[in-house]
Amino acid sequence: MPPAPVFTVRDVTKVYRTEEVEVHALRGVDMVLYEGEMAVLLGPSGSGKSTLLNILGGLDTATAGQVLFRGEDLTGFSERQLTRFRRDHVGFVFQFYNLIPSLSAWENVALVTEIARDPMPPSEALEMVGLGPRETHFPAELSGGEQQRVAIARAIAKRPEVLLCDEPTGALDSGTGVLVLEALQRINRELGTTTAIITHNADIRRLAHRVFRFHDGRVCEAEVNETPIEAGEIAW
Repeated sequence: MPPAPVFTVRDVTKVYRTEEVEVHALRGVDMVLYEGEMAVLLGPSGSGKSTLLNILGGLDTATAGQVLFRGEDLTGFSERQLTRFRRDHVGFVFQFYNLIPSLSAWENVALVTEIARDPMPPSEALEMVGLGPRETHFPAELSGGEQQRVAIARAIAKRPEVLLCDEPTGALDSGTGVLVLEALQRINRELGTTTAIITHNADIRRLAHRVFRFHDGRVCEAEVNETPIEAGEIAW
């Protein structure tokens, strides 16, 4: 039985308007993300990748078109419904870690578990990303790669169905970037979390089940990767 669609995007446009200018960030995007897959979104800056990710995650809304989450139309959601959707279903990982400096790694993760419906223990989430022994350390005592992995642990601790990652290795060197990708790959495999990763590093596409190439606000190509590689094989 084929995997079920998690997100179905139909002819989505996004226009940002100021008094003098209209910016067309998305120009009719169609795509489907399936349950349990890892997808990579590639394309130059300004091609619409982050805008789409923000719409999928309920951080932004489409100007026109439809975004379905398991058949439910997000485009009709109120702000309150979008907040509940983000809280209950979506984990976010950004290029910058947004950890609270005065809290330990464990405490940063625990912040999310306090409001989640069915959280995993913070220690378990940190163990999944290889940071069990570092849970009492503060962000200033952790490397950039370790801080990013704390951010991933925080995102997955609420057991989201979807993990949306915007340039998660963008601020990292190759060694720490690979550790972050290994953590994302493990989560995708062991928890079955549908994962979408925006990246400028074209080689990261080789991790994915499918690759979407963006250009000028459109998906210009969708490619199936029959043999995803291990994160440790990525060339930087």
